[in-house]
Amino acid sequence: MRVFWFCIPAYGHTNPSIEVVRELVRRGHEVRYYSFDEFRAKIEDTGAAFVRCDEFLPPIDAASERRLHKVSTTEMSVRSFQTTALMDATVAADVERYSPDLVVSDSACFWGKLFCQKHHLPLVISTTTFAFNRYSAQYMKSSASELADMVFGLPRVNRELRKLRGLGFDVKSALDIVQNKEDDDTIVYTSRLFQPCADSFDSSHYRFVGPSLRAVEPREKTGTPLVYVSLGTVINDHPDFYRSCIEAVAGQDVELLISCGQSFDASALGELPANVTVEHAVDQLDVLSRASLFVTHCGMNSVSEGLYLGVPLLLFPLTGEQRAVARRAEEVGAGVPLDPRAAKDPAAMWEALAAALGDGGLLDGAARMRDNFCSCEGPAGAADFIESRLASARS
Repeated sequence: MRVFWFCIPAYGHTNPSIEVVRELVRRGHEVRYYSFDEFRAKIEDTGAAFVRCDEFLPPIDAASERRLHKVSTTEMSVRSFQTTALMDATVAADVERYSPDLVVSDSACFWGKLFCQKHHLPLVISTTTFAFNRYSAQYMKSSASELADMVFGLPRVNRELRKLRGLGFDVKSALDIVQNKEDDDTIVYTSRLFQPCADSFDSSHYRFVGPSLRAVEPREKTGTPLVYVSLGTVINDHPDFYRSCIEAVAGQDVELLISCGQSFDASALGELPANVTVEHAVDQLDVLSRASLFVTHCGMNSVSEGLYLGVPLLLFPLTGEQRAVARRAEEVGAGVPLDPRAAKDPAAMWEALAAALGDGGLLDGAARMRDNFCSCEGPAGAADFIESRLASARS
């Protein structure tokens, strides 16, 4: 089987796919993975063929970059449609040359979905967030600024769609590409227990395989508890939040590790107490295997990794999608919301940290989710599903 795999340039969307691709290659399938230089080593390590797409990203000015860092739906959509146009000729030539049997596209990768439609290829959606339909979408609570961005950005989005139609793409609206459809063959990297409104998704088309991770075992928590803080790889420029965490634990019997991201200037945080470490990047699974508490922005990938290792969560979501994940983590008893005052008030931050560290019920909730996630099919189940979709398409 020849598979074309498309993904956006984001760790939270790429990482869950890696072990599935490795499993497909192990089974003898040929995978061409369309991605970006930042992820080349990870992809090539699976045995897949890496196809570089950096040159297809449209030029970006300072204003657009700021909007992307604020996770502007309009900006992401416009750039995705522009990327589709720029990649069109290359992908068409590759389809002609390699004759793929099936396409796997990340749910947020518009160009993967659109190329599949244009070339009439079987499609499997790789969903690294929750699956969203009219029921589970109720978990998404967009802020006023997020709603305004979508409304006022429609003219820009529609201009790009008209250009794509001129290139032969049959796309009626952005919603037609964004939303999950009932009959989309879809892998979702969470469990049915954690997925909101899971019963509303047809099990013949949706496979909830659980987190797709490399094998990592939790370590025994002895000695000084480790509190791990990460706001992810995109919206992580929050110096006041980091300072509040640092000042909160100064002199306390805990260790604090902050992963602040590559673009944040860690020197702006000044001299650190002896029990605080700030890194631009860490091996998150390794850190979580020994952490007692995870203060998280509630990205789906981060929450999945934390719960897979049974780590209780202190929830600090920053976007609508993250608020949906935070709500579900709280509902299953594995996370508690961070008091908003704590973002700038070290006393409130310490109160929240101490309460979460001492909450036995929270630890039990995280342990239940660990057991649930560990019982899932994982990458092997995802590979089984992809193989079964090809068999269905051929029959």
